[in-house]
Amino acid sequence: MPKSKRNKAVTLSKTKKKGREHKESIMNSVRQALEDYCSVYVFSFKNMRNLKFKEFRERLKSSSRFFLGSNKVMQISLGRSVADEVKPGIHKVSKLLCGDAGLCFTNLPKEEVQRLFEEYEEHDFARTGSIATETVELQEGPLEQFTHEMEPFLRKQGMPVRLNKGVVELVSDFVVCEEGKPISPESSRILRLLGVKMATFCIFLICRWSPEDFEVYRENPDQSDVESS
Repeated sequence: MPKSKRNKAVTLSKTKKKGREHKESIMNSVRQALEDYCSVYVFSFKNMRNLKFKEFRERLKSSSRFFLGSNKVMQISLGRSVADEVKPGIHKVSKLLCGDAGLCFTNLPKEEVQRLFEEYEEHDFARTGSIATETVELQEGPLEQFTHEMEPFLRKQGMPVRLNKGVVELVSDFVVCEEGKPISPESSRILRLLGVKMATFCIFLICRWSPEDFEVYRENPDQSDVESS
C-alpha cells in the first residue's frame, strides 16, 4: 500500500519565518547604504508593476540601491527624530517615507536622478477595481478582430455576441467600461483583448537628502504623523 503523504513529518528547525533577524538585516542594509552612497531619495509610485519596476532598477543598478518594503522598519533604520537619527537631518526623510513609497540611495548627480524619474512612464492594462480613464463602447455589428473560437468566452464576459457565418457579431451596442467608474473583472479581460491600456505605472520623487542639504520635491499624499523635530 502506498505510503500516505498527509501525515508527513516536518522538522520545524527547517522552516523559515520573517522576524526580528529579518528586520535587523534590512536595518543594517539601509544604514550601510547610507554610508556607501552620497544621497538618498524618497520616491512614490502609481499603478505598481513589479516587472517594470525591476527593469527601472536595473537601469540604475551600477550606481544606486533601492529599498521597498516596510516603511516603519526603514524609518527606524534612519531615525524618526533628531534624538535617534543616524545622520544629521536624515529624520526628515523618515517623515515623508509613508504609504506607497521607497528609498533610493545613489551616487548619481541629482539632475540625472530627476531626469530618470521624470522620464520614466510605462503604460499597461488596467486591473480589476481600477478607475476607467475613458468610456469604451463597442458598436453593434461584426467583431472581426476576434476569431470564432472566442465567441463562448466573450459571451461569458457579458457581451451580447453570436456567430454569423463564422464571424463573431455583436447583436447590440455594448459598453465595456465607463469613465470614472471601477473596472469589473469582465471589463478588464475585454480591455486586454482589445489592447486598450488604461493604467500608467510611474515613479516620482518626494524628497532628497545629502550631508549638505535637504529638499522636498512634492508632498507625499500618504504622509504619516511621524515625530517631528
